Amino acid sequence: MELLTNPETWIALLTLTVLEIVLGIDNVIFISILVQRLPDASRDRARRIGLSLAMGMRIVLLLTISWIVGLTTPVFTVAGRDFSWRDLILIAGGLFLLWKATTEISESLEGEAAHHVDPSAGTASMASVLVQIILLDIVFSLDSVLTAVGMANDVAVMIAAVVIAVMVMLVASGPLSAFVHKHPSVKMLALAFLLLIGVTLVADGFGFHIDKAYIYAAMAFSVFVEALNLGARRRRVPPVELRPTFVKDEADTGSV
Repeated sequence: MELLTNPETWIALLTLTVLEIVLGIDNVIFISILVQRLPDASRDRARRIGLSLAMGMRIVLLLTISWIVGLTTPVFTVAGRDFSWRDLILIAGGLFLLWKATTEISESLEGEAAHHVDPSAGTASMASVLVQIILLDIVFSLDSVLTAVGMANDVAVMIAAVVIAVMVMLVASGPLSAFVHKHPSVKMLALAFLLLIGVTLVADGFGFHIDKAYIYAAMAFSVFVEALNLGARRRRVPPVELRPTFVKDEADTGSV
């Protein structure tokens, strides 16, 4: 009851929930792009499973905070630079994200016709998509949990913030996925975001910390510009199609 009556608890919960939602945008974008490779009937289920796995991983990691803190302890040194398990996970996750985003961009540029695949039939299995989601969930969950540990002192508050954030992402993931799939330029922008996030993770793993405020500011500006482009396309008047007109000769009709 002390937690519920303490104003600082509610402030921490609200702040941490907002941060978890912001940090979860990367995860939602990645899942939205991955599920497009599944058949139409499986996409919603894969998206729900992916976000549920993300929530489960975050809660498990929060319950093992002492182990999480231990991941930041250096395990070996290379050229005077200490590397911890956290650094290795971030580097591996960043490289995986770079590879995945580059592959998706390459296939998008080639076009569906180059693969002779019906997009509604899907090009991947549920198992392969879930494995990729789990691999990236580990990286995103680690980042999210380390942020939560630094923002709040009570595990119950952290878990509540994670659950609320994932519920919000579950509601938003469906419309976001449909919107990304409907607009190819938005999908390309989302893939560019994943490239940017991958570079950030690798740099962080090597000790070059990039303030995420700059990353999210750049992403927000890009989304604003793309929104202007979409609005301009929607208001653009389609060109009038000119059709040849044929005048029937009076002699053909037999009239005078």
